[in-house]
Amino acid sequence: MKILYVTTVSGTMDFFPEHIKMLLQEGHSVEIATSCSVKPINPLYNELGCKVYDIPFSRSPFSADNLKAYKMLKHLVEAECYDIVHTHTPNASMIARLACRNVRKKGTKVIYTAHGFHFFKGAPLKNWLMYYPVEKFCARYTDVLITINKEDYELAQKKIHAKKVCYVPGVGIDLEAIKSVQANRNDIRKAIGVPEDCLLLLSIGELNVNKNHQVVLKAFAELSNKNTHYAIAGIGDQKDNLLNLAKELGVESRFHLLGYRADALNLYRVADVFVFPSFREGLSVSMMEAMASGLPIICSKIRGNVDLVQNEKGGLYFSPGDVKTLLDPLEKMIDDEKSRKQFGLYNMIAIERFGLQKILGNIKEIYK
Repeated sequence: MKILYVTTVSGTMDFFPEHIKMLLQEGHSVEIATSCSVKPINPLYNELGCKVYDIPFSRSPFSADNLKAYKMLKHLVEAECYDIVHTHTPNASMIARLACRNVRKKGTKVIYTAHGFHFFKGAPLKNWLMYYPVEKFCARYTDVLITINKEDYELAQKKIHAKKVCYVPGVGIDLEAIKSVQANRNDIRKAIGVPEDCLLLLSIGELNVNKNHQVVLKAFAELSNKNTHYAIAGIGDQKDNLLNLAKELGVESRFHLLGYRADALNLYRVADVFVFPSFREGLSVSMMEAMASGLPIICSKIRGNVDLVQNEKGGLYFSPGDVKTLLDPLEKMIDDEKSRKQFGLYNMIAIERFGLQKILGNIKEIYK
């Protein structure tokens, strides 16, 4: 089959190398349509022989670039006669489904993977007013809607009437690769400026408002154990705000912004606790990797996170908007080494069902 992968921005394709390899090994041809304006696409896709179309999708639904993207994508799908168009991320997926209206009548199947609806339990009213009607409308042009967490799956079955709704728990993580990581704890800690004998809290994710790192900083500043450090791997527009907040709280010497890290799997090995404070997630890859690396988790009690972590077994929950509900789990985890080890071991077993090979098997079945 001839398949087109569609994402709003090229960075999203970093989650799919193994998916594309699997499709190519199955004898399919794969092309990619995405915006490469911010970041060039991973060169691996060129090495795999995937043709890449630079389409000017915007993350903002109000950008005029989206009209241009619609016209370009519509021309592409009508000219290339794809068997499957598999689209990801909200804006590109809205545009893709509208652009494929005519080709669906000729046999093209449209698959949309929703990596976390913007409308969910507890979401702002504006999200429901803006995104829910669009998704409900576009569902009529969707042959398969793939949801990656249980809350979205239940909502899609009841309210969003795509031709078929499936549940596939995430993009999958390479469990064998994670288990095989060998990292020198002392060397890596020294390289990132963290003392060898401290307790290290780690977060990985973009530095934006949704990732909510500021709530961790505020709770971190109140910890009784001052031999604790907090590190975040990621880039984003909240960098200066986080640095200023750390300075205001007097913890700048124990707070570390590591920037973008290609060696995230090594960082898990040198941390003691993984903290994941987001307001909204679909199903976090970084938290899955942390679990597979044997780390205990402290995470916000939100959709997706509760699919992964069992409270009091693999980690502890807190309310993402409340510093006080985070401080207690942090103190408990820091003071109880035995629980940290037990939680970590539990997570290594619990994460098995989210392994890459199981997820690829699910995708193969959907493509049949």
